[in-house]
Amino acid sequence: MEGCCGMKLMMLFAGAYVAGSINFPILLFKLLKKEDPRNGFSKNPGTFNVYRQHGFFWALVILILDVGRSLGVAFVSAIFLQTALMPWVGLGLILGNRLPCFHQFRGGKGVANYLGFSAFIAPPWALAATLAWLISYGFFRIAFIGSLTMVLILAAGTLLTCKFDPVAGFGVLCTVAVIFYSHKSNFIAFFQSG
Repeated sequence: MEGCCGMKLMMLFAGAYVAGSINFPILLFKLLKKEDPRNGFSKNPGTFNVYRQHGFFWALVILILDVGRSLGVAFVSAIFLQTALMPWVGLGLILGNRLPCFHQFRGGKGVANYLGFSAFIAPPWALAATLAWLISYGFFRIAFIGSLTMVLILAAGTLLTCKFDPVAGFGVLCTVAVIFYSHKSNFIAFFQSG
């Protein structure tokens, strides 16, 4: 990786982290004087937890905001980077969502953000991943199983689009690891219940 390209990547990674640190559910519900989504159910300010606490409409608003922001970050990174480096910008976005500097480093799990970012890189795979989430949730009625299924399909689509480039592959692997680790409490609860 050349110095100029490395500098662009570092700047885009940092910008993606800051963008991901803007947590829409926390900000929106503070503005609307609704309860912080981190205080109920899974304690996660993500789309599904918003659905549980405030209903379909607000969950859809949050999903659109998260996916839209992620598409924008991916679009900007595509202007400055080759496709094989874009997964690293996606990792910055997910880390910002997970550990937001504006919200005491208590954020979401990054699934909707990963969907939006991957939708720019591999649109058909994003559609397939969304359908897989719907089918998984419909069958198991456990949101995190659908989410992790979605993440694996998005990762596969990104890897294929990047032609299995090792640099891209490592960025995808790191992103998937962060998202899976973010679901640690879900795994623990799942295995303790059954």
